[in-house]
Amino acid sequence: QVQLVESGGGLVQAGGSLRLSCAAPGRTFSFYSMGWFRQAPGKEREIVAAMSWSGGSSYYADSVKGRFTISRDNAKNTVDLQMNILKPEDTAVYYCATDVRARRLGGLPIQLTDFGSWGQGTQVTVSS
Repeated sequence: QVQLVESGGGLVQAGGSLRLSCAAPGRTFSFYSMGWFRQAPGKEREIVAAMSWSGGSSYYADSVKGRFTISRDNAKNTVDLQMNILKPEDTAVYYCATDVRARRLGGLPIQLTDFGSWGQGTQVTVSS
């Protein structure tokens, strides 16, 4: 499994922006689709966005479409989540994760069980 490290969380006012970053020190996830998930207190972990290993396709949850953007830089071995127009309901711990399957074809992984390696999470708090 690939060890992932998230960074960039924090406290922001509603309407503000944050950029989360995920890295895999000493490893590469260039051939794996990547996902960002979040988990709010008392709620299940849910997918926020995913990007194919090639970077050619992406998926967004309806709740974040038009506000969040996932990107990856395979040369730097990072995947980012730019979050704009943040809302209090975006408050959660955000996790990045790698697909369990390398070079997945035929669609993006978006189910929790499609992902195998997880970071420790980074807290995002949006105040109203």
